[in-house]
Amino acid sequence: MSEGQDILLIAREDGVTRLTLNRPARGNALSRELVAALSAAVETCHRDGTRLLVLEGAGRHFCTGFDLGDLDAESDDSLLARFVRVELLLQSVHAAPFATLALVQGRAMGAGADLVAACEQRRVEAGSSFAFPGAAFGLVLGSARLAQLVGAARAREWITGGGAFAAEAALASGFATGALETGAAARAAVVAELAQRARRLDPATQAAIHAATRDGADSAARQLADLVHSAARPGIKARIAAYRAASAGG
Repeated sequence: MSEGQDILLIAREDGVTRLTLNRPARGNALSRELVAALSAAVETCHRDGTRLLVLEGAGRHFCTGFDLGDLDAESDDSLLARFVRVELLLQSVHAAPFATLALVQGRAMGAGADLVAACEQRRVEAGSSFAFPGAAFGLVLGSARLAQLVGAARAREWITGGGAFAAEAALASGFATGALETGAAARAAVVAELAQRARRLDPATQAAIHAATRDGADSAARQLADLVHSAARPGIKARIAAYRAASAGG
């Protein structure tokens, strides 16, 4: 069965919830509305018996990051609020008491790459690419989660460098947990495999294992504080505008 707003497609069947970011013309960039829809859907999964949550992107790309297409209408304060909501979404995915899976094609950039990093399983197609450019405008988002996956030194390298890295590097570093063949059949096979694995344990045991093997509330609070301190520094809108102008010029 499928439901939901056009910007987010929601399909639930037999304990598996598939959320498809559906803004392909915008590279599935995270608009205010899409973040709200994702947050609500993930919170529902925390209550409805979901055993496996699958995150996907419609079209060519998984998610090209934070949608800054309407930057002129934003203020420093409205941007801060939007970044906080993204971090809370990432924490909700990362702390989920059920299995989580990102199926990635094309680009996963910025907050889109952070969304991948928040998932337990991260399968990537050949030709996909990833980048964490937020530090270029002073934003600290998802750094600790990334360091947990690939180590502090590599995380710093990727974050401070800001450049893109390919699927091969994602697989070699552990950022990706496996390769993904193209096509709906390959995706269905991966979902079926991981759904079977998720159902092997009862929900309470699965939740307890997830809680025991992840950083707790103190880490989540620290990551939120890091994000707020970076985004609340005056001039975030101007720094983003300068970054966009420099990127366009490059």
